[in-house]
Amino acid sequence: MKITAALVKQLLQEQFPQWADLPVTAVLPGGHDNRTFRLGTQLSVRLPSHKRYEAQVQKEAAWLPFLAEHLSVPVTVPVAIGRANARYPLAWSVNRWLPGDIALASSDGLERLASELAKFLHQLWQIPAASGPTAGTHNFHRGGNLEVYDQETRQALLDLGLRVDPKLCGELWDRALASRWSRDPVWVHGDVAPGNLLVEQGRLIGVIDFGSMGVGDPACDLVMAWTHFDKTSRQQFMNAVDVDQDTWDRARGWALWKALITFDRAESQGVVAELANEAGVSFSR
Repeated sequence: MKITAALVKQLLQEQFPQWADLPVTAVLPGGHDNRTFRLGTQLSVRLPSHKRYEAQVQKEAAWLPFLAEHLSVPVTVPVAIGRANARYPLAWSVNRWLPGDIALASSDGLERLASELAKFLHQLWQIPAASGPTAGTHNFHRGGNLEVYDQETRQALLDLGLRVDPKLCGELWDRALASRWSRDPVWVHGDVAPGNLLVEQGRLIGVIDFGSMGVGDPACDLVMAWTHFDKTSRQQFMNAVDVDQDTWDRARGWALWKALITFDRAESQGVVAELANEAGVSFSR
């Protein structure tokens, strides 16, 4: 599905003419689940890239205003929902624009980001979650049971062979599956990654893209310990988050699953070495 600034302009003219004269600029990188465009200086437009991501639109509209009231860090809040039509067959949204730069893979400010991200997650976990959406296909099981990805993970290990350490990866995966979150379910963002964290001089000033949010096990929101932080900031993040070792084992399982399937898919295209170097994933404690 080709999603362009021209398409956004046409949709605005048809459904929200009050914003149709504002400039529309593609946000780069544009994201995977959604394509994002800046609308004027105060708004943004998000359009799902596939039918499987459409449910995120209504979910964000229903829950983000509620979550925003409980968080000290600004989050994206939808202000209007666009309807599907012949021009674009999915629901879409207009949102408040949040300033800031995405948290790039840099050693500058990592310790501060580790502390501030931990604080954000603690605030998120304290928000009442009893009526929130439980993990499922709508958020690709974020907050749910890692076993749904067991077959996929083990197949990736077989495919990759000695490109990874199969014994170490297998042990880490088995350890991740050996426990469950036994406390009350909590809110999870579902995709805590540098591209969804907005920073200014190392300070966390915004969190975006809650399409994978739900309630359940918070382990899925801790993967940046291995995918972004270095040894020092990783330990600071772990200390500040302060969850039990079982939860860290499941968190490492989430990171391992994503790394393995990404490398497996890339390996078939002959680019796994380049991706491995770029990712810099380390699964050490």
